[in-house]
Amino acid sequence: MTVAETLHSGAAAVSDKARTALDTARETAGTAVETVRETAGTAFETAREASGKAIETTTHGAQDFSARAVALAEANPLSVLVGGLAVGMLTGSLLPRTDREAQLLAPVGRRLSLTAHGAVDAAKETARSEFAGLGLSRNAAKDQVGKLLGNVITALTAAGTAAVTAKAGGTDAADTPEPAAPQASTKTGSATN
Repeated sequence: MTVAETLHSGAAAVSDKARTALDTARETAGTAVETVRETAGTAFETAREASGKAIETTTHGAQDFSARAVALAEANPLSVLVGGLAVGMLTGSLLPRTDREAQLLAPVGRRLSLTAHGAVDAAKETARSEFAGLGLSRNAAKDQVGKLLGNVITALTAAGTAAVTAKAGGTDAADTPEPAAPQASTKTGSATN
C-alpha cells in the first residue's frame, strides 16, 4: 500500500469517525432538545394548573366573603350603616380639606350650625314650658330627690337596726316587724314636705 493509499485510507477513517461523532452529537442534541421541550411543556402545564387552582380558590373565597357580607348586612343593617358612617368619617378626617371644599362648604356649615342652635334652643324652651305646666321645676325636682334619698336612708337604717337587734337577741330577722314607710307626697312637683 502506498503512502497515498494509506493517507487516503486514514482520511476516510477520520472522516467516518467525524461523521459518526457528528451523528452522535446530532442525536444527543436532538434528545436534549426533546427533553428540554418535554420539561418545559410539563412545567407550563403545571404552572397553568396551579394558576387555575389559585384563580378558582380566589374566586370561591371572594364569593364566600361576599355571601357572608350580604348575610351580615341583612342580619344587622343598622350595624352596617353605623360601620359605613364610621369608616366614611374616619376617611374624611384623614384626608386634607381643600381650599375649594372650605369655600363651598363654609356657608352650608354656618347654616347648619345656626339651625342646630335654633333647634336646641327651641327644644329647651319647650321642655321648660312643659315642665312648668306640670308643676315641675328645678327646686321641686331637688326636693323630690332629697325626699327619696331620705326615705332610702331611713329604710336602710331600720333594716340595719333590725338585723343588729335580731342578732343580739337571737331572734330571726323575719320575726322583726318592718318600720312604717314614710308617706310620699301625692302632689307631683310640690316643694313642701
